[in-house]
Amino acid sequence: MDSAPVGSRAVKPGSSKRGRIGLFGLLALFALMTLIVWRSFQVGGVRCEVCIDYRDRSQCRTVEGTNREEALGAATTNACAFLSNGVTDSMACARTPPTKSECTAGE
Repeated sequence: MDSAPVGSRAVKPGSSKRGRIGLFGLLALFALMTLIVWRSFQVGGVRCEVCIDYRDRSQCRTVEGTNREEALGAATTNACAFLSNGVTDSMACARTPPTKSECTAGE
């Protein structure tokens, strides 16, 4: 006969270690998700709107960034993504002077 008492379960070696690793992994995932959500609600320091005319098409984009240069660059890249095809065309679009470029301080 089996020497284990009735109703008791045999514990596999290392199962509590796997449980702790799983708990730590779950906590790390929760912390990462919390950080991503928290950062997504952060308001940028500068908001810039850029309008570009390129190859008889026009596009305006507004982007928030931590500083003016970052926001202008991101808005230009974003507008050119809609107006250009391919890397070379995108680079040429980015060198095109904007028809409108306005920046305001964030709240």
